Amino acid sequence: MSQGIDYGNLMHRAMRGLIQEVLTDVAVRGLPGDHHFFITFDTAHPDVEIADWLSDRYPGEMTVVMQHWFDELDVTDEGFAVTLNFGDAPERLYIPFDAIKTFVDPSVEFGLRFETQDSEEDDEDEPLRVAPDGDDTEDDEPPRKDADVVSLDSFRK
Repeated sequence: MSQGIDYGNLMHRAMRGLIQEVLTDVAVRGLPGDHHFFITFDTAHPDVEIADWLSDRYPGEMTVVMQHWFDELDVTDEGFAVTLNFGDAPERLYIPFDAIKTFVDPSVEFGLRFETQDSEEDDEDEPLRVAPDGDDTEDDEPPRKDADVVSLDSFRK
């Protein structure tokens, strides 16, 4: 006898497949237009590979930005590897798709949030709506060339 349809698990796989497809396209063609990504991931996930100083500084989760400077983006069925610049220190990271908590492209107000497996049953994965905070001060700053760790709180309603 079947237990039923596991929509939560099916949704996880579909959303991670979407991220894989987007990153694969970016690896081949680069970032189009103003697209850029905030990717928050679980630094304690057993398959995450980051420098020790990064895992010490961000023991629970970390958000990276893929925008102006990233290199060697390699995407597999399980995750992706990318080299990002942290204050003139290039670092190679490997992030499995299962470790991703949020994936946001604020240029088009698109985002995904993955709930943890130990969350309540009725906490379904759902698209994360991104809303600009209305602060135009970012436009006055020169474009950054380094990867930044940022909080997603300003993008949550």
